[in-house]
Amino acid sequence: MDRNKILALKYRPQEFGDLIGQEVMARTITNAIKIGKTPNAYLLTGIRGVGKTTTARLIAKALNCEKNTSKVKCSKESPCSICKEISNSNNIDVLEMDAASKTGIDDVRELIENSKYSPSVAKYKIFIIDEVHMLSKQAFNGLLKTLEEPPPSLKFVLATTEVRKIPVTIISRCQRFDLKRVSLKEIFDHLKKIATSEKGKISDEAIKIISQVSEGSVRDAISLLDRSLIFQGINQKDQIEDSDVREMLGLADKGEIISLLNEIFKANKKNAFSKITQLINKGIDPKNFLNDILDILNLVSRQISLGNIENDKLLPESQIKSIFEMSKNLEIEDIGLFWQFTLKTLDDLKIIGDENIALEMYVLQLIHLKEIKPSQDNTGNLNENINGRVDGPNEKSINDLIDNSKTKIKSQLKNTDQVKTKSVSEPINESSYGKLKINTYKDLVDLANKENEIELKYDLERNVNLVSFRNGKIDISFNEKLNKNFTKNLTTKLMQWTGERWIISLSQNDGEKTLYQKKSEEKIDKINKALEMKEVKSLLNQFDDAKLVDIEKDEA
Repeated sequence: MDRNKILALKYRPQEFGDLIGQEVMARTITNAIKIGKTPNAYLLTGIRGVGKTTTARLIAKALNCEKNTSKVKCSKESPCSICKEISNSNNIDVLEMDAASKTGIDDVRELIENSKYSPSVAKYKIFIIDEVHMLSKQAFNGLLKTLEEPPPSLKFVLATTEVRKIPVTIISRCQRFDLKRVSLKEIFDHLKKIATSEKGKISDEAIKIISQVSEGSVRDAISLLDRSLIFQGINQKDQIEDSDVREMLGLADKGEIISLLNEIFKANKKNAFSKITQLINKGIDPKNFLNDILDILNLVSRQISLGNIENDKLLPESQIKSIFEMSKNLEIEDIGLFWQFTLKTLDDLKIIGDENIALEMYVLQLIHLKEIKPSQDNTGNLNENINGRVDGPNEKSINDLIDNSKTKIKSQLKNTDQVKTKSVSEPINESSYGKLKINTYKDLVDLANKENEIELKYDLERNVNLVSFRNGKIDISFNEKLNKNFTKNLTTKLMQWTGERWIISLSQNDGEKTLYQKKSEEKIDKINKALEMKEVKSLLNQFDDAKLVDIEKDEA
């Protein structure tokens, strides 16, 4: 009988220790029950499949367990009669009500009438109201008084996926617990245990895909695993592979999507259209495909803005490397535009009859968006010259590169950037010149910070590699993320601060590591040295989940 149960029911948690990803909540509730300090009403919130109804039943068990006062603890193997009845949903003192089907004031009146009677066999009468946000306004109002001051032997457990739809007056009378989405790694480990227990042969890559598709819902993940194992049994396959799961769910390989985005970013129409046609022919689900695009755009934007990304999506290293390479030639503005356009296409799917046509148009329009990016402005010419580097042994001033690039746009209508450039290039009144001395590169960074020039300080710390520094002349190399107006801003500020004109030159040499890289290496070195100390080892051994993330000097 148990063998024929669907896995989502078979592996439903029977005690708080079985809940995954909700350890803090479980500890809080169990501690409160142990010391007898339980609220009149619990409110459990969270997305589908994270354990709200299961937790409600576990609370009912913990409150009413016959062995709570005895030395012998109740367990899954030998549950007491009340716990067994609650697990089977046939205990007369634990009543479950589906608010989606009983939404009116009459239903709540009936519930309130029942609350007047003492429990028959258990210690507490417990009302579990699922999807409580579906109750009508009158029903909520009828519940208010009883919820705040119920009889001593009555407890309420409310569960909802839409907590914002519940009146504040109800929420304030409950002790609220937000059940979070379960992490990919926790779901992956859980599914692997279940697959081993069920003697199902499924690859780790296939389990990773199921974990990602479940979006933090344990129930969804187990249901998809159940579906995969049934697929294995019917088709007599030796092992379920990732390709089988993708075919079953209509998913595209993330590697193929990354390859498609690469072609789009290169504005290669034929290759991009060919790739989307191949994916459509494989039977991809358009909504899943666009959500995968959003996932990858998110990773690319994090790579551009924050540097190396953490592999929290359980992606193969080859795909992480592809995302890193792709991000080198992209601007954060591109990603923002593509993100908004993808969201719009997701909305369009609701009204378009042929979803495959919508995907083809989506790809072609993304390529068009990439093509219309201005390529002949001063930024493009600067990048073109910089990427080509400097020919010969002599160095060439970046200021010269910028001046040359401006000659190509003089005939155009004046835009905002040109107006600003004109005002900056005008001679600065000598009376406003500073007399500050800047002797080192670090002095320059500190001065930028002191003068609240945050953008300039950011570039100096993270995007500039110093080659040489002397009074009046700075030789640098830099990465592709350097602000297009960096040289103009720096020379202007140096004139204001020192009263002297400085030359900023591009060198063929690689230069030193950036200040940010140096600080990061120093921080890692300090942490590694600290980890060898006995006191630190002892402290980390006492807390399993503790990590040493930084070291600061105590000024006291």
